Amino acid sequence: MDDQGELSRLLTAAETAAPVEAVDVVAQDLLRRFGATRVSFLIVDLTGRAIVPLTTASQQESVGQADRIELHGSVYERVVRTQQLYRETTTWGERVICPVTNRGDAIGLLELLLPTGQDEATVHAVGEAAHALAYIMIANQRYTDLYTWGKRSRPLTLAAEIQHQLLPPSLTCEGAQFALCGTMEPSNSISGDTFDYTLDRDTLHLSLTDPMGHDIEAALAATILVSALRGARRNGADLLEQARQADQALAAHGPPGHATGQLVRVDLHTGQARLVNAGHPWPLRMRDGIVEEVALEVDPPFGLPVPIPHPHRVQELDLRPGDRLIMLTDGMLEQDAERVDLAAVLKGTRNLHPRETVLALTSAVLDAVDGRLEDDATVLCLDWHGSGETERQVASGADIRQASPRRTAP
Repeated sequence: MDDQGELSRLLTAAETAAPVEAVDVVAQDLLRRFGATRVSFLIVDLTGRAIVPLTTASQQESVGQADRIELHGSVYERVVRTQQLYRETTTWGERVICPVTNRGDAIGLLELLLPTGQDEATVHAVGEAAHALAYIMIANQRYTDLYTWGKRSRPLTLAAEIQHQLLPPSLTCEGAQFALCGTMEPSNSISGDTFDYTLDRDTLHLSLTDPMGHDIEAALAATILVSALRGARRNGADLLEQARQADQALAAHGPPGHATGQLVRVDLHTGQARLVNAGHPWPLRMRDGIVEEVALEVDPPFGLPVPIPHPHRVQELDLRPGDRLIMLTDGMLEQDAERVDLAAVLKGTRNLHPRETVLALTSAVLDAVDGRLEDDATVLCLDWHGSGETERQVASGADIRQASPRRTAP
């Protein structure tokens, strides 16, 4: 059977199985199809710093589940960073590890132990199966908590559960004109940070918000704010109307306090970028190796209990091909985190994908505060390639030209 037929059969097998068993069925299918002695799917956890074996199939009768595996310095990290298949010959056979990725979102890894001496056609077919596995997981995670459970290294509080549900389903996205990734490091007492993005035919929409307060109050404020922003956006509101509705919703229904935020829209055809800045820290822009703050007019936060002195303003955001834009919350800047030279970290990670860049930025802040954040630390990184790009150049789930190089030092 040709590759197209095999993939069709693989998708049918996954569809026939229950959602919670779809990945297990795929693993068993690959075990038979490639004569493998072992097939494992490892999912990247919420921190982006570890992987967790979600399912393993073996020719043996039973397989024990391995513990959480730290990515740093491992061959698994190499595959996630470079988004390229890895293969090596071992005493037990040929080890093949493939990225399971969709539009730059590194979902996990597919690892097989095959008989030695595999030809390129077989290895290519394994990579195709890994790409199909990304779609299988995305489709089935709507029906089961299995994949959500696999991403979590510890139970979440109620406030944290609410906060995570407000984040976009995928934290990373590659488009023809851009690549982006966001991450949110929660504090011990959840502070309600959120970020969001979406695409329509003509526009990339971005937002970053940070309400006052902690725990449930912050989570409830974030829920009102994000829901108002999404509702206005989905109803076709422009930036000013979106800001107005978010402001009014939070003032009318939120707990006492307010929220800072930034709303950005980028025209995918012209590259024109516009922004509303509601009392939020200035973003950083890296251009031609130089990192600078983007000096913006500061308008009032959302949800003030008194009438604001003037409406929010739409400002032009100078965005050119090759720029890297960093939007961040004040948890990245407060107290001991101030010791982190964010500009230096940005310069040192310029050749990395946004996925690795946001991880480096938040890791630097976590190290500075010994892992004890007083406020949520959230970063959204946008690489703007330019409106002249109209199609991604990919053969799988990632654009290899944009991928990070392998780590060369500990």
